[in-house]
Amino acid sequence: MIFDLNLEETLDYEGFQRNNRHKVNISLNRVLWFSVLAGPALALGVYAGVFIYFNYNTCILISAIVLILAIGNTLILRKLPYSYIPGVCAFIGEEILLYCMHVSHVPIRLTWTMVPLMSLLYCNTGIFICVSLLNYIIMSLAVWREAVYTVSSSTDLSKILPVFIPILSGCTIEAILIFVAGLTLSRATVNYYRKMMSQFADVQYQKNKTDEQLHILSSMAEIYDYVNLIDFADSTEMSLRSAALHKIKIKEGQDHTHLVQGLKDKIAADMLAEFWEFTDITTVPTRLIGKKTISKEFVSNEKGWFRAQYIRIHGSIKDKPTMVIYTIQNIDAEKRREEHLIRISQTDELTRLFNRHRYEEDIKEYKEKGIPEKLILISADINGLKAVNDSKGHAAGDELIKGAASCLLGVIGSSGMVYRTGGDEFIALISADDHETIIKKIRENTAEWRGDLVNEVSMSLGCSTHKDNPDASIEELEKLADAEMYKDKERYYSQPGHNRRSGR
Repeated sequence: MIFDLNLEETLDYEGFQRNNRHKVNISLNRVLWFSVLAGPALALGVYAGVFIYFNYNTCILISAIVLILAIGNTLILRKLPYSYIPGVCAFIGEEILLYCMHVSHVPIRLTWTMVPLMSLLYCNTGIFICVSLLNYIIMSLAVWREAVYTVSSSTDLSKILPVFIPILSGCTIEAILIFVAGLTLSRATVNYYRKMMSQFADVQYQKNKTDEQLHILSSMAEIYDYVNLIDFADSTEMSLRSAALHKIKIKEGQDHTHLVQGLKDKIAADMLAEFWEFTDITTVPTRLIGKKTISKEFVSNEKGWFRAQYIRIHGSIKDKPTMVIYTIQNIDAEKRREEHLIRISQTDELTRLFNRHRYEEDIKEYKEKGIPEKLILISADINGLKAVNDSKGHAAGDELIKGAASCLLGVIGSSGMVYRTGGDEFIALISADDHETIIKKIRENTAEWRGDLVNEVSMSLGCSTHKDNPDASIEELEKLADAEMYKDKERYYSQPGHNRRSGR
């Protein structure tokens, strides 16, 4: 099919137009290649004595011209498959073919109308108008050439015009009729497809909305994967999700329900002991004293995170409950969203490094649990960021920041954490023995880095270690590293060509 009606892939009119251009370009290219056969077809006419004004050389010339045009059109099509250019070139090729045939006295008058009509396939009124105008011009030239030939190549306009004007007038009337019909059809087609794509987009939107609502309803219906009623008064349990509500006796000395026992093999190994303790029904009534619910989150090997919950439904809240509902709710998606939000809140948007908020959270842990013996703290600051922003724009500045981040991360990797704590400031917390090697590798990375907008990146670096400063707090280690970094920056700006004021 010429028209690309794969609506699942073209949800708007612009997408439909783009894919349709590709399809029409391919079809027109095939038509142009097929037109190479015009030469052999005319040769058969010459052989049969139909075309008396033709000779075989002319047939060969026409086929050669069309072949060259077809090859050129194929190359353009490969280069610009979604452009109007290959199609327009194909139309020009067809016009040249028609001109050659017309001046060779092949009766093709009706064929002139086919080129503008083919352009309707683009569903573009502007293309139709341009092709119609081109067609009229080429046709007029062919008619003029025919008139000149009719009067034996005379240059006397008084003899040429009486022949030329009637023929051109008839062709003009035909062209106008075709133009008006084609213009009407083109506008109707464009409006129809615009409306159709708009309606389809609305239908698709409603379908997506319905699917989303169905998903929500489905999720609501499956809020609880398991719902179990436990009656401590008569020592029974009963699944409320089962079609047949059947009570199962809890035997004397049984510390877990049948439901829980069936889930035991599905719990993650590192959480099994905790799960087994939480689901011990001999302690549930006592744990629910003064509470409406107790719950805990675990991981299933099959479905990820889930929440196990005991809900009091009978008995005074001050006393032990006599009846509870035990539910299991899948919260894996919720956990993933929670983890995603936590990552967003702790990640710098530009560099994807950890941000200052995460850094402050991590150093709190060092304050509470102590500083690891191998801790290395590196303070880094980009040199000349302001100059880059001022001279090359903020896009170049952003590239410089991302380049500095990649240089740090490329060295530190999984051996530590890298944070962007300010506009051009970074801190790294690393567990390693040799800080000098790390600093050296960072400098090597920065020396090798090249960007698209910026040719180089330079960072001032400072370092402090817990090993060399065992009595220093994490804040003091940061101050020591900052002091070293500022000394390094002074050395950088003291070098020729590095002006602190300009930030170079």
